Amino acid sequence: MSSTTAPKTTAFMKALKPSTELAAVVGPDPLPRTEVTKRLWDYIKAHNLQNPANKRNILCDAKLKAVMGKEEVTMFEMTGLVGKHLSQV
Repeated sequence: MSSTTAPKTTAFMKALKPSTELAAVVGPDPLPRTEVTKRLWDYIKAHNLQNPANKRNILCDAKLKAVMGKEEVTMFEMTGLVGKHLSQV
């Protein structure tokens, strides 16, 4: 008997399709939530969008504002706002 089984896919690892607005930041391919968050932080850091006075706040450029809906969000708000832009594949 083989002891190998397919790894379970958790909710965090399930690939989700990004909306058009989110795809402009993370790419159009379906991604797990964890990878979406990682790519968002890569984008935020590459474009220097953290508030220098409070690094927990993100200053949205045009692409991020289309996703977040406002000029500035906290890193805690970000995950909830991004969730609205992810759908089942």
